[in-house]
Amino acid sequence: MARTAKNLYLDPELVARAEEYGRRHGTSVSTLVSDFLRTLPLERGSELSPVVKRLFGVAVTDPDKRLGADDYRAHLAEKYGRR
Repeated sequence: MARTAKNLYLDPELVARAEEYGRRHGTSVSTLVSDFLRTLPLERGSELSPVVKRLFGVAVTDPDKRLGADDYRAHLAEKYGRR
């Protein structure tokens, strides 16, 4: 895929953080930014990235139901048994 140069104005602290992350994970700041931009939703009204949508689908069977900490505790108690 052809690449295009684009100037970005970022806080120096963010650049340093991204460079350190890149060193630790064997990637570049350019790749980090590209990967992030690739996950942005393009559909109108879609606020969740594809990864979050997949995870959300695992956690919630009824998207209209709002789950809280008590629901999660009940799930864990059911899954692992009460101790």
